[in-house]
Amino acid sequence: MGGDDARLRAVVALAQTMAAAYTPRESWHAAALGACEALGGSFAALSVWERDRGRLRVLVNAGERAEGEEEFPECEAYPVHQFPEITEFLHERWAGGGEPDAWVETADGAPAAGAPARGARPYCHQRVAALRRRGRGCCVVAPIVLHGRAWGELYVARPAGAPVFGRDDADFATVLAAVVAAGIAQTERLEEVRKLAFTDPLTGLANRRAVDLRLDEAVDLHRTEGAVVSLVVCDLNGLKAVNDTHGHAVGDRLLERFGSVLSLCGAMLPGALSARLGGDEFCLLALGPPADDVVRVSEELCARAVSLELGDGVACGVASTGDDIGPVRSARRLFRLADAAQYQAKAAHSRRPVVAGRDGDVIRLADSPPRSPHDRRRLRGNPPGGDR
Repeated sequence: MGGDDARLRAVVALAQTMAAAYTPRESWHAAALGACEALGGSFAALSVWERDRGRLRVLVNAGERAEGEEEFPECEAYPVHQFPEITEFLHERWAGGGEPDAWVETADGAPAAGAPARGARPYCHQRVAALRRRGRGCCVVAPIVLHGRAWGELYVARPAGAPVFGRDDADFATVLAAVVAAGIAQTERLEEVRKLAFTDPLTGLANRRAVDLRLDEAVDLHRTEGAVVSLVVCDLNGLKAVNDTHGHAVGDRLLERFGSVLSLCGAMLPGALSARLGGDEFCLLALGPPADDVVRVSEELCARAVSLELGDGVACGVASTGDDIGPVRSARRLFRLADAAQYQAKAAHSRRPVVAGRDGDVIRLADSPPRSPHDRRRLRGNPPGGDR
């Protein structure tokens, strides 16, 4: 009875820990470590089956890792054909009906005590060789099924000389795998919600919230490590005329088309974030590339925007800490400079980007008070003055 109580507590603890995970990595680690502790193992791994690549990819290794085993490996994967037991359920053909049970492998390759009665499983010499190579005596493998499909596996091992897993352990591992599947499903739902929270629904680009967070982080890196941060602010010209003449559905297509152009140009700057700020306003945020590279990409963006079938090009302003724009101690300061450059490009009907610190009176414009309560810079939420 005491053992049953301990396992019930372990199931509850695993479910609670996975529910508290915020990121996929936290969820994977909680799953592997919780299952390892629940089964009295020394090591555990969580892996996902990638059908399109025909491989089993390790997401996390937890517990007592052997030499060469990384906690979150970048490229630890194994061809599915090396694991004949996987073929039993990889394509939803469950052996004997129902979902697959967990099973035990031993370092000597002999059947574990209390092995399942329904059909002998293929001898997996790859797992046996791995157990021996890493000083482990046995392992229990539990398939993870998500949304009715084989998702991956939970693997828990014990060191050589420790008691070998039995049938009860395998049955318990099957229960743990179900708990892990529920936790993974919850994490995936949370990831989808987070994605929606930081994504513009029309264009699929990042939204203003994502820009604000990334820009704050980028400016912090600029202040602490001297990293170059550049911001390109764009205003799509002619959207109102398109909406008035052709309707909002056509205007939305223009926004989507320009979003694709922005994404294409942003890809020319490693790691750049392409975003729609709202309405006809877009931006590119780059961390690392030199200011000259950002300006060249901005020029390419302006040229491509002019060639769009509808609209009237784009007004584009650039501000980069790689230029002579004075100290940038806050995200607001950099945004205000890029916005002022874009404001100047709009007023001049420029077909090229206006660059803070290189063109005109952008810095003075950014620092001057609004000319009226309706000054568009105030409406954009970037009032002059304040934190620089």
